[in-house]
Parts: sequence; C-alpha cells; structure tokens
Amino acid sequence: MPDILSSLPVEFLFTIHANVAAPVPIAGGPAGTRVIVNVTGGTFAGPKASGTVNMGGDWLTMRATGTAHLDVRVLLTTDDGVAIHMAYEGIMGPTENGIRIITAPLFQTGDERYAWLNDVQAVAIGKPSKDAVDYDVYRIL
Repeated sequence: MPDILSSLPVEFLFTIHANVAAPVPIAGGPAGTRVIVNVTGGTFAGPKASGTVNMGGDWLTMRATGTAHLDVRVLLTTDDGVAIHMAYEGIMGPTENGIRIITAPLFQTGDERYAWLNDVQAVAIGKPSKDAVDYDVYRIL
C-alpha cells in the first residue's frame, strides 16, 4: 500500500500540539466503552495560520477490534485573534510503530482572512502521548 502523503495531493496546513487531561472512561455503554478526554490547551503552527488551542474535547468510543472512533471539537485562536472551530472524526489504532491516529478535520470561521478554511477538507495524522496529542494537518487538494 502506498504512503498516503506520497499518493494523495496535499498541502501542509499546520502542526497541532494539544494538551489533554486524564481520560474519563464510561464502561459498559450500548456502543462500547466511551472515553471523554478534555483538551486543556496547546498550540498550532503553520505557514498560513498559527496560534493557540483554547479548549475542546474528544468523545471517543473504544471498539472491540482494539481501535477507537474519535469525535473531536476544538477551538483554535490565531495569533491575530481569529476564532476557528475545528471538528473531526477519525480512527486511532495500533500499528507496528505504535499508536497512530488518522482524522478528517473540517473548519468553521466567520473572519474573511481565514474564510478559505471553510471550504477545506483536511486529513490529519497524529500520535498520542501521556498528556498530549500531536497532529500534522494537510489540506486535500
């Protein structure tokens, strides 16, 4: 299988480092174990937009296969004060190189300087750590 970034035409948007609180599991639900993870802050940086990750959360569902379905919403604030809503779903799972996350972010903002993001379908590839998650975010061309 070819590497996704070598076969899919993309443009790098930014890297996100999001700090997260301890997960809160809700075991035994009808869809499996739900895990709520609070996003407590962070940063994002790229050639067209940089700033802070202000708040957000992930309502993920653990699957019997060992993977997890992510459902995330975060508030980004650019260095020049623009609020951007970023939402994505995706899959987190084990690989031979550790845990990998692949998501499909969408954006919403009302500011003309960043309105181009409203029409972007992105893909993000990430990796969790103990108290954070890091993503490289790409615009699909």
